[in-house]
Amino acid sequence: MASALGSRSRNLLVASLVALSLFWPDALRAQEAAALPSHVIEEYGEPPVVPQGPLPEALRTAVDVAFVESMVESVWGSDQTAALEEIAESGDPRLAWIVSDLMRFVTDNGLHAALANVAFTLLGKESDVELHWGAVTDHLIAWDIPAPPDYLRAKRAIFTSIIPGWDKIFVEGDIDWRHVSWGGVLIDDRAYDTTDELCNCIPAADNPEVSSAEEATWLKDEDIVFGIGVNGEYRAYPRRIMEVREMVNDTLGGRHLGIPYCTLCGAAQAYYTDQLPEGIERPVLRTSGLLIRSNKVMYDVNTYSVFDTFLGNAVTGPLAEKGLQLEQASVVTTDWGTWKKAHPETTVLVEALALGRDFDFRNGRDANGPIFPIGDVDPRLPVHEDVIGAVTASGKPVAFQRSKALVALRNGEEIAYENVRLALEAGGIKAVGADGSDLGSHEAFWFAWSQFHPETALWPE
Repeated sequence: MASALGSRSRNLLVASLVALSLFWPDALRAQEAAALPSHVIEEYGEPPVVPQGPLPEALRTAVDVAFVESMVESVWGSDQTAALEEIAESGDPRLAWIVSDLMRFVTDNGLHAALANVAFTLLGKESDVELHWGAVTDHLIAWDIPAPPDYLRAKRAIFTSIIPGWDKIFVEGDIDWRHVSWGGVLIDDRAYDTTDELCNCIPAADNPEVSSAEEATWLKDEDIVFGIGVNGEYRAYPRRIMEVREMVNDTLGGRHLGIPYCTLCGAAQAYYTDQLPEGIERPVLRTSGLLIRSNKVMYDVNTYSVFDTFLGNAVTGPLAEKGLQLEQASVVTTDWGTWKKAHPETTVLVEALALGRDFDFRNGRDANGPIFPIGDVDPRLPVHEDVIGAVTASGKPVAFQRSKALVALRNGEEIAYENVRLALEAGGIKAVGADGSDLGSHEAFWFAWSQFHPETALWPE
């Protein structure tokens, strides 16, 4: 579809946009922005005026022609070009969300640039040859531009025309569809316990094969692992494997677990997927291929219920209707040598699960910052600073700067916030209660923790 759009539309669309003004009156650019943090204004400038209420009928028709009919009929012609011109002339920045959604899938450079010009016209920004989908989306997120009326319908048409497997994903729910984008991979919709079944996706591992520490001669002591302990049973999940699989459905210490790893936010988490309310079967977690502000979107392959990967609650589908909230177990990020010394009885996933791949996204691909749109970031820490995150008994999220916490703990200092206490664990850190109970903590990049917990406290202040 993306290539078809590019081949049929470039000349028509570019020609039609030459006549469009790229500069709207200053009145359209100015808006009272007292509600926005100063760092947002400093980085992105003043937001545009945003109208309220429904779209005029003619504009609704233009949206349908450009973003719905063109997807259904797999065609882009003079009608779509004229509709896009009308959208640009509307000056309604809400529509930039739909333009941005289409930009994500367009591979033709001319069409992509033309769409960028329309988006930035709607946002009252000057455009240049460097504009791209990510820049448009970052502005929209940072300014918190509202979605246009009937937004999900248009977005669903775009996304499901590219990947039909998403038709059960794009439904109403407690999810901000503005922030959902494509991560560049296809949906993993394989049935449960199909670890070895090939797919054009990031393949989750179900009931993964494990070995003893002594048998894991392929792992170097300095290799990073994610350690989990449940009911006295310990297991290491090598980062090398998790970067290939990104999702594991496992059983440890007599408990079922769903373990997502978001390479983009440096966060491995563990959710209990058993002992659920009556009438709810074990969710089988899969990678959808979608992102929310650079955080992977996971879903249950049995019900197609989408979960907030960072918070563990179902946000769409039957499991959202039942209010399912998954409980977290702590994940300790450490090195293999220290983990196996602290827990010599540990098991570890076998090398074959890495599918012959050996790479480290953390030290390469993301070195210059997040590669997908995240909008504004809490400026208290650098975006890729490691933090240990937990939630207090009162419901207050708190993040601990990992580098400073390690030094303090190794010096024998106590680190506490409300009922949360940090403890050294096999070379890493986890959060426990005053009674030593597991509080379900994990490590993540600051940008990810702070955007999903915008009211988070930070240690040290």
